[in-house]
Amino acid sequence: QLLLVESGGGLVQPGGSLRISCVAPRAIFSVFSPLDMAWYRQAPGKERELVASITSGTTSNYADSVKGRFTISRNNSRKTVYLQMNSLKPEDTAVYYCNALTSANQPKYRWGQGTQVTVSS
Repeated sequence: QLLLVESGGGLVQPGGSLRISCVAPRAIFSVFSPLDMAWYRQAPGKERELVASITSGTTSNYADSVKGRFTISRNNSRKTVYLQMNSLKPEDTAVYYCNALTSANQPKYRWGQGTQVTVSS
């Protein structure tokens, strides 16, 4: 199946940090490097939203709500995308998903299971 696999979520206190990872399936290993990649999140009762994206050339963009706190990066040799989250807030609580982006900046593949991030004291 063509699903990316997210991991690394957990429970963290407000102000804390967490790094989550996303590994591409073997089926897209050969095309991973040129892909633009992104992290999304979906909080309970809310729509899924784009959090951060990174191009094949490693140019990154962020939602205003996470700018200055989150950092997206990639390791093409490991077919992995990371999201370093610092200064976490309770409103960052959500299931986090990664996906590749089409040329129209839309999600390219089916969604995986995501990884739960809970920010609470």
